[in-house]
Amino acid sequence: MSGPTGPPVIGISAYVEPASWAVWRAVPAVLVPLGYVRHVRDAGGLPVLLPPLPAGSDEALAAALLGRLDGLVIAGGVDVEPGRYGADPHPTVQPPRPDRDSTELAFAGLSADRDLPVLGVCRGMQVMCVQAGGRLEQHLPDRVGHDDHAPAPGAYGEHRVRTVAGTRLAEVLGEQVAVPTYHHQGLAEHPGLTPAAWSDDGVLEAVEVTGARFRVGVQWHPEVGDDPRLFEALVAAARPR
Repeated sequence: MSGPTGPPVIGISAYVEPASWAVWRAVPAVLVPLGYVRHVRDAGGLPVLLPPLPAGSDEALAAALLGRLDGLVIAGGVDVEPGRYGADPHPTVQPPRPDRDSTELAFAGLSADRDLPVLGVCRGMQVMCVQAGGRLEQHLPDRVGHDDHAPAPGAYGEHRVRTVAGTRLAEVLGEQVAVPTYHHQGLAEHPGLTPAAWSDDGVLEAVEVTGARFRVGVQWHPEVGDDPRLFEALVAAARPR
């Protein structure tokens, strides 16, 4: 952990993907978009990437890892495997990543037990929901009738969200804000998580845990934008008390 004068250590959940550089092609690599690292660093935190834990790891390993952190970002990525919340997969659901699911669900549960400051981004918000015993809506366009939340493959959209008065998110972002968006799923049931922001089409865009130091999930992608406030709030909450 950071100690009384050092920067807070902020873990960022990463994932294994084939990557290419120089003469190397499709090499399995642990990665996360640079935007997460840049925002954490610019907010005064020390970013550390957290790769998925080895298959069969017990909870003690995840607990030991989180014990070295002052805060956590559960990053965006592929869909959570529907069996994790007792559902059959919709045809649009992406192939599962069991290593990410098991690792990040463990991180979500242990961080809640320890009141470790957490920012969940897109998939990260959904992981928080599933860990809490909730359920996901697997394909939002079936209900809202449009693709504005993920307008094209690899292309972020933008829309407005309105925060809920009295929430921590409203304190950080104000009454409304335009956000970069890329998701086709959302939260259907979210026990223990307080709604904190909505889009104009009725999609729940953020949740938080009332009374926590900082435990916020957002459905959008603050790491690709220029608004630093969510990362600043996370790092501020992660500073030693």
